[in-house]
Amino acid sequence: MKKTIITCAITGGIHTPTMSDALPVTPQEIADQSVAAAEAGAAILHLHARVPETGEPTGDPDVYGQFLPSIRQRTDAVINLTTGGSPSMAVSERLSAASRFSPEMCSLNMGSMNFGLFPLADRFSNWKHGWEEPYLRNSDDFIFRNTFRDIAYILESIGEGGTRFEHECYDVGHLYTVAHFLDRGLIKPPFFIQMVFGVLGGIGADPDNLTFMHRTAQRLFGADTYHWSVLAAGRHQMPFATQAAMLGGHVRVGLEDSLYIGRGQLSASNADQVTKIVRILDELGLEPATPGEAREMLGLKGGDRVGI
Repeated sequence: MKKTIITCAITGGIHTPTMSDALPVTPQEIADQSVAAAEAGAAILHLHARVPETGEPTGDPDVYGQFLPSIRQRTDAVINLTTGGSPSMAVSERLSAASRFSPEMCSLNMGSMNFGLFPLADRFSNWKHGWEEPYLRNSDDFIFRNTFRDIAYILESIGEGGTRFEHECYDVGHLYTVAHFLDRGLIKPPFFIQMVFGVLGGIGADPDNLTFMHRTAQRLFGADTYHWSVLAAGRHQMPFATQAAMLGGHVRVGLEDSLYIGRGQLSASNADQVTKIVRILDELGLEPATPGEAREMLGLKGGDRVGI
């Protein structure tokens, strides 16, 4: 029976420090929570960096260099670096860490889109840092840029070192963009689709949408050329992960996607969310994949061929 790959997205570039004390900000916090998530059952660790003093998202590879070696030494989990960073970053900034460290995997958003975080700002009045509220409120004017030229450049430049991609699809059109690059030979099987639900500007977190995205991917790619996973924002995280697992997909959890572990209850850590999805998988009769099994399924180059 095929095992289920659990990805844990440790910190991201969406939530801000005011929203939860559990959100890892410093390199030590990111490293420690990553290791704990791996020990809880995550095969893949999806990583962003933050300015240690303020928690602001950063693409600075020197900051990544303060936690990646520790994670690499303390766990066998697959390291997956963002090429998304945050919607306010230029493409060059978003790629700088992946270019330096040549990880086994990188995320890759499969299109340009509006990326609205501004509704989150209305939930808070006292902020830990001055950048947080303007960052969120100004997202009503954010366009996350990934043109066809950008995507081709990322696939060729980052991929030349053997890095493979978590192809993040925020809407049905992004699946067709994957198909386009598959036809051009810039994406090769076995590739990894991450379907994303509930981000304002992308497809909504409705169960019918998950089923439709899955059907569309099956029609475009066939069942044997790719693996697929699901993440959903906020309160939809665990229900959508459960639905994906029941349909034969893989799952993603983590504080990047949701700060909560249950209704009205903040998660104490990333590992708490991994532990919960492991328990759900067990109830469904499913078993989490080890990092080695994830590498085999996704055709990864191995942790001994990264620049960390």
